[in-house]
Amino acid sequence: MKIAFYGSSLVSAYWNGAATYYRGLLRALAAKGYDITFYEPNVFDRQKNRDIEPPEWCQVVVYEGTIPAMKAVALRAAEADIVVKASGVGFEDDLLLDQVLLAARRGALKIFWDVDAPATLAELRSAPEHPLRRALAAIDLVLTYGGGDPVVNAYRSLGARDCIPIYNALDPTTHYPVDKDGRFAADLGFLANRLPDREARVENFFLEPAKKLAKARFMLGGSGWHDKLMSENVSYIGHVSTRDHNAFNATPKAVLNVSRESMARNGYSPATRVFEAAGAGACLITDHWEGIELFLRPGEEVLVARDGQDVSDILSGLTGERATQIGLRALERVLAEHTYESRSLSVEAIFKEHAAKQVEGVG
Repeated sequence: MKIAFYGSSLVSAYWNGAATYYRGLLRALAAKGYDITFYEPNVFDRQKNRDIEPPEWCQVVVYEGTIPAMKAVALRAAEADIVVKASGVGFEDDLLLDQVLLAARRGALKIFWDVDAPATLAELRSAPEHPLRRALAAIDLVLTYGGGDPVVNAYRSLGARDCIPIYNALDPTTHYPVDKDGRFAADLGFLANRLPDREARVENFFLEPAKKLAKARFMLGGSGWHDKLMSENVSYIGHVSTRDHNAFNATPKAVLNVSRESMARNGYSPATRVFEAAGAGACLITDHWEGIELFLRPGEEVLVARDGQDVSDILSGLTGERATQIGLRALERVLAEHTYESRSLSVEAIFKEHAAKQVEGVG
């Protein structure tokens, strides 16, 4: 079966946190025999900051950030059995969705894949005439990379035929334990791009503990933080290529996950960083959000902080031995239950169910 996937970028993680999610899932589906073409716009300097070349398991089509170029690739949706428009493509998203749905052939499975569902839903609630809201009637299925029942129920209430979360996971071929690297030596490492609905939480969970623990070493990676006021014990290293993520996660005593405000409020939305860190055997400290115990056991496989003071207290009492034990337990858990191979089984079951309905003439 052919899949046409319209997303932000497969080859560049630059200002594109969904990249590893796309790679993990699509690689697993390609291994099952799916013929995948990924369409991505040349915007935000992503092509200048590629961290992988187009993989052998997926054709990548890069188009210029112009409306004619976008319409041209949208027409190619007609070639596919499964057509996916992801959220946050980054160039004329609403028009792209409209064009892809128009081009998709009758009988093709049409999916909207939301990689930021809490934020998308907030936008839809505030705009009754939003193009996506109107398009839900023509979309067969909404898939999300998290959100649990709150997101599922919200999408159904807005008119989606169905909504199914396909959670982030681990691709053990790309994220795995490595030797420590002195470039990333720290007591606490944090890797995330600077975004408006994350910044206040980063101040609370990362920058304030750094001020309190003046003798501890903190390391911040990610784009956009260059002009942020930080204490002297914070080393800011800028954008970190995915080639260095394993070393970044494996080297500090602990690494931190801070959810965006909308995802923390909604719950059931583990970031890709959670599984990438666990896959590297890191001791992960995460902000609290509803549903974390579905993925990692608090206190045994992950350490949970409700605020910056909790982060300070955890870090102050964390020994190297305990950090190592927590990281090893987290690695065992994600390898057993949370890989993209296991997630792809759920996705394939969805595809097969739709194909069966088409054969029966009820699709």
